[in-house]
Amino acid sequence: MEGGAYGAGKAGGAFDPYTLVRQPHTILRVVSWVFSIVVFGSIVNEGYLNSPSESEEFCIYNRNPNACGYGVTVGVLAFLTCLLYLALDVYFPQISSVKDRKKAVLSDIGVSAFWAFLWFVGFCFLANQWQVSEPKDNPLNEGTDAARAAIAFSFFSIFTWAFGLSSAFCKKPPGLYIGTSTGQSCETAAASLPCFPFSPGAGLAEEECVIGHRDFQGRSLNG
Repeated sequence: MEGGAYGAGKAGGAFDPYTLVRQPHTILRVVSWVFSIVVFGSIVNEGYLNSPSESEEFCIYNRNPNACGYGVTVGVLAFLTCLLYLALDVYFPQISSVKDRKKAVLSDIGVSAFWAFLWFVGFCFLANQWQVSEPKDNPLNEGTDAARAAIAFSFFSIFTWAFGLSSAFCKKPPGLYIGTSTGQSCETAAASLPCFPFSPGAGLAEEECVIGHRDFQGRSLNG
């Protein structure tokens, strides 16, 4: 089976690194991973300044520790999330259960949307605090390039996660899961019923078939 349910190849197939690195969602995860490093690395390394008149460091973004804290926290958590889902991408072809694949894909969709939102908030927050920062707090313009880089890559991250969301949607099969509680075989249901948009959580019978890809879980996903 070339194009299996929920974006996987033949269930239980061997791991193919060449195929993995060519997947759009894998490329987007790696790019998002790099962007997250740039954001939290810029803030950690150059986002805190010293003043001769003060003993404690302060955040370059309008002296607001919440701005630096948000950027670092979101960056680190996004970094870990990318690693987690890269690991899932590696394991995904080994998942033989359509239901487990569905859970993985739906979690990918939810997480991608969530992180696109967090990066949007982060970009707006950092950009606003940078705009209202007082020049007298940083007369030597220390760390300004790093501060701007964190803002810029927060903005870019919105799109990498949004494109990742779109890529996750592409894993969904185009057909509806059709329950066969009437005793009809999946093959018969596939031949006689039209395709409908996939609707998660529709209260379906355990024996299911994916009309769009003709993957008949009722007998065996590998059969």
